[in-house]
Amino acid sequence: MVGRRPPGSLEAEVMAALESASHPMSAAEVRAALGSTLAYTTVMTVLARLADKGLAARQQRGRAHVYSPVRDEAEVTALRMRRILNAGEDRAGALAHFVGKLSDAEEAILFDVLRGVDRDTSQ
Repeated sequence: MVGRRPPGSLEAEVMAALESASHPMSAAEVRAALGSTLAYTTVMTVLARLADKGLAARQQRGRAHVYSPVRDEAEVTALRMRRILNAGEDRAGALAHFVGKLSDAEEAILFDVLRGVDRDTSQ
């Protein structure tokens, strides 16, 4: 099909626009950065999908959302965990099951985080 982009290329272009910006961007700003050839709704859809995947962080600013790239793998994982937790109705139950499956080392990390102790969690 003529004119179609390769799969994932539009997401890559949007991520590049977010990464090159010095501030979180609205859909209109991303569209302008990409040359305004895309429909505004297309840009909004791509940004929403990136946020759903945990690759972009979405914040409310006035009546609109602004987006920024998530650069840290731990932050991407945390955003995914938050999305999954928000999807359920029994947060306490979900957290209890999650914590109940932690290894002793993971449990120690969690306790340190809750106490505000800074430790290397890359292990």
